[in-house]
Amino acid sequence: MEFAFAGQVIEWRGPSPYYFVPVPDEESAGIREVAAMATYGWGVIPVEARIGEVVFETSLFPKDGGYLLPVKAAVRKPQGLSVGDDVTVEMTVRF
Repeated sequence: MEFAFAGQVIEWRGPSPYYFVPVPDEESAGIREVAAMATYGWGVIPVEARIGEVVFETSLFPKDGGYLLPVKAAVRKPQGLSVGDDVTVEMTVRF
């Protein structure tokens, strides 16, 4: 299952800051349809994603009926991404 969408980098502050791109509602609805087949626990969904030239594997976090795509420093720093930046994401759910 493949998706492409645009979003904005956001920050969630916990004990340490985490950065995410929220998955839009339409794409989140599609992911929910296959979530039971893809999740390996706690509702997280394994994905392969691309932002710019960086391809990475991570897991979507469920949040308020949608999903958040974590964006690690290894993805942000080479591209100079920070909070509020608009990005285009290509993403594949891994089963």
